[in-house]
Amino acid sequence: METARVAKALSGSKTYQIRARAALPILVRQAHAGARITYGTLAAELGMSNPRTLNYPLGSVGTALEQLSKDWKQRIPVLQCLVVNQDTGLPGEGVGWFVRDVGEFKGLSRRKQRAIVEGVLAEVFAYPRWNEVLAALGLQPISDDFKAVVDAAARYKAGGESEQHKALKRYVAENPRVVDLPSRAGPGQQEYALPSGDSVDVFFSYASLRTAVEVKSRISDDADIARGLFQCVKYRAVLRACIVAENSDDSSDAILVLERNLPSELRSLATMFGVRVIENIRIPRIAKTT
Repeated sequence: METARVAKALSGSKTYQIRARAALPILVRQAHAGARITYGTLAAELGMSNPRTLNYPLGSVGTALEQLSKDWKQRIPVLQCLVVNQDTGLPGEGVGWFVRDVGEFKGLSRRKQRAIVEGVLAEVFAYPRWNEVLAALGLQPISDDFKAVVDAAARYKAGGESEQHKALKRYVAENPRVVDLPSRAGPGQQEYALPSGDSVDVFFSYASLRTAVEVKSRISDDADIARGLFQCVKYRAVLRACIVAENSDDSSDAILVLERNLPSELRSLATMFGVRVIENIRIPRIAKTT
């Protein structure tokens, strides 16, 4: 919280101000995509080794937006709320300094914090002037064009299920820790049927979290991996619809698990979609022979 109070706006030569200027277009990209971004993912995009040091850059972003709100005499949503902790799905407590009407954010219950953040994010996603904000601050929007990737994924024709895919699917189902779930969450269900007619490679239902996992083995090419990102977007939406239809308080997630690296040209796409990707999974020899 103290960091948010003392961080100066974007113009300046301090390291955190330089990083803030690099971070703001990324956050605007996420706002246009309607997706959050984790501290770790943002730090990686900025070339930072420690996500904990994002507090000053994000504080600087918040200060700049507050100043611009005063200049425009129009409230600009709290864009830095898009940056969340991977485990809680919530921004850091410092964001409470920029959401003045809710008091001490840290002291609120987790349910109240989530409700506040969801309300702020709805404003962030709906705000129509983010590119104008960038221009006013002397920054350019990110102009990634993924049309070639989208076309390749659309043209991809899947053949029969490979032995490599079966092995990876089985390994993930038997080892929920691969997707950061406790061992007692498994085994996951393979080929889990969704009401949309889709089958999820592996599905875990643990506590109040439903997790769909799409797996791509080491023989999957870039187009197949891109297709997996789109599949995760679909699975997440269907799971959320199921939760609404059942009047449940559950939450949902969709994760892409790879037996190889995520291609560099797909990293920004995964971030825009808000899809978590777990890379370079190695199946022990014993798992391959079962």
